[in-house]
Amino acid sequence: MDLNKIAFRISVIALFTLSPLANAQQIPQATAPQPEQLQVRIARIEQGLLLPVIQKGQANPKMTLAARMAYHKVPAVSIALVDDGKIAWVKGYGVLDSATHQAATPTTLFQAGSISKPITALATLALVQQGKLSLQQDINQQLRSWQLPDNDLQAVNKVNLRQLLNHSAGINVHGFYGYAKNDKIPSLVQILDGLPPANSAPIRVEKIPGTIWQYSGGGYSMIQQLISDVSQQPFETFIQHTVFAPLKMQHSLFDLNMPDAKRAQNAVAHNNTGTAIAGKWQRYPESAAAGLWTTASDLALVLINVQQSITGHSDLILNRATTTDMLTRGLGEYGLGFFVEDLPTTTSFSHGGGTTGFRSQLYGYTTTGQGVVIMTNSDNGTDLIKEILPAIAAEYHWPETHIIEK
Repeated sequence: MDLNKIAFRISVIALFTLSPLANAQQIPQATAPQPEQLQVRIARIEQGLLLPVIQKGQANPKMTLAARMAYHKVPAVSIALVDDGKIAWVKGYGVLDSATHQAATPTTLFQAGSISKPITALATLALVQQGKLSLQQDINQQLRSWQLPDNDLQAVNKVNLRQLLNHSAGINVHGFYGYAKNDKIPSLVQILDGLPPANSAPIRVEKIPGTIWQYSGGGYSMIQQLISDVSQQPFETFIQHTVFAPLKMQHSLFDLNMPDAKRAQNAVAHNNTGTAIAGKWQRYPESAAAGLWTTASDLALVLINVQQSITGHSDLILNRATTTDMLTRGLGEYGLGFFVEDLPTTTSFSHGGGTTGFRSQLYGYTTTGQGVVIMTNSDNGTDLIKEILPAIAAEYHWPETHIIEK
């Protein structure tokens, strides 16, 4: 499941002062405002949610975050705000489980869904940068333990890694359904071939590669197999060493069986009525496409690293040239792992994520040092995210008067 493109417009920016709020996690930074000032900014957002679209000439009434969480039946929200290239604040709202009422915190884990794809792209491009993978070579010449079946659509154009990262390889299977607590989990090869107990179709070429943009979680499952083949280690282990450890993402993991130490910190999935789903959450062995568990603050570290890399201030994972390639549009409005929007003064990069009972959004700019990660534990989370984003954009004077969320 993936978030669709959503457009919203910020119509009026009105700032007002409220009393400071407690429980916001403050990350020290050299240019941070005084704590009282920071709390006032947070309060303005919490009291100033905006409808994403209004009719011209009409006022856009402000709404409270608490009221809109109740209205949309979203039990928990976590927000990590990036400003001036640093994490300005992180805060959790609501409860992990509507039945137990355990409070959400800044370290609450959520399923990130398709935000797994930018993480996968970072790791994949690290292998490209090291000369261990090619973006242009026939993918079957790089895969070792599985091969993409040939067909007439590949007579001229063979599938390559650049196309897979860009969703332009003509691969089917948009997204994945997940597996319930007691379901048998298929191997990755069973998923690729659509064999029981896999609950998705075989991953195959259904359009001429390189000719059309077609979002494909199936293509990222092929990349998952490729990373394991080339690195000669489990995908999850390679991501840990290549992305999580360098960025100090201490709360992130790809794990079908949530460790006991993490289980007490993770949010429970809720349907559109606000009820926890049976088994608390689905499991996604399609790790590269949808299997990430993480926190808003960990994903904010990814956002900041991309900003630092593209401006030449970090080569912790990717150098400037590779990051520039990553954030250059191919087919569609997509680079290599991120949606990309070229703006008059900067470029935005973003990705949404949705699994059963979870919706999230990462949104950042390449040159302004601004961005945000919002994570929710509800099928209705997208509607709430659409109302939070304009309030943040207004408070922090983001470059756009309208924002395209993907």
